[in-house]
Amino acid sequence: MTHIVFLDAGSMGDTDLSVLQLPKCQLQCFDSTAPQQVAERLADADIAIVNKVVLNQSILQALPQLKLICVAATGVNNIDLSAAAQLGIKVCHVRGYANTTVPQHAIALLLGLTNQISNYQQTLARGEWSQSSHFCLHSHPLTELDGKCFVVVGYGALGQATAGLAAAFGMRVLISEHAGARECREGRVSFDEALRQADVLSLHCPLNKDTLHLLNRETLALLPNGAMVINTARGDLIDEAALLNELKTGRLSAGLDVLSTEPPAASHILLQHARPNLLITPHIGWATPEARRRMSGQLRDNIAAFLAGHSLRQL
Repeated sequence: MTHIVFLDAGSMGDTDLSVLQLPKCQLQCFDSTAPQQVAERLADADIAIVNKVVLNQSILQALPQLKLICVAATGVNNIDLSAAAQLGIKVCHVRGYANTTVPQHAIALLLGLTNQISNYQQTLARGEWSQSSHFCLHSHPLTELDGKCFVVVGYGALGQATAGLAAAFGMRVLISEHAGARECREGRVSFDEALRQADVLSLHCPLNKDTLHLLNRETLALLPNGAMVINTARGDLIDEAALLNELKTGRLSAGLDVLSTEPPAASHILLQHARPNLLITPHIGWATPEARRRMSGQLRDNIAAFLAGHSLRQL
């Protein structure tokens, strides 16, 4: 009997996970798992499913029975891939399940900023429209997207889909080359030059040692006044203290679906004060019911392929 353990199944919301119950397998799901519980809960596991639970070298070394890690996400920065390879543990992830929903959410954040949705909702709650001497209010300036420059950092499936939506609004799309690249591939512009032209900067790249704090004090300073930063990828792509400084001056605005720590502490610096130029959502851009069903189907297929001796979406 193959023992499958899903350590943070609660991250899937109300998704029906019975699809993961394969023949001759025992499925055990935990709503969430604290770091000190990981080794104990995986002690007898042949296959681990994790979304954001960290599996580092010390944990993996303590799990001689573990044969496969299935990541319920595309990003795998929570897994020590080198340690897994050394220990002979296969790692697979899911791909493409959110190719429609994440771009949709990125544009929703952008429209929330340009059309001041949240800010105008607050004016209504304060009764300001009812007190207006005109049929409308002009208390928050609107921004038209047509003709603006939309810069994509990370031009995989999500970046391409988001760029397509931006183009539908009449935006001019620029594709950024990797930061620090010596040469630019055809159709791309250097990272620094892309930032200098960006009216909107949308992040879709993975988090790794090369992209940690990709946006920091120096690179944020390259953005034009009034530029908008959209991040639906990973929180640590941005130095949040540096971003906060720019938000305080009003020079930039930001729409974020991710933060450096999730869930964030109530004391997180970006949660301390409501700011008209900042929108934050709780990492839900990936999580439509349709996307979660596609993900659970891929997880099942990954496990079934492994049990059959095949490789599917392995890293």
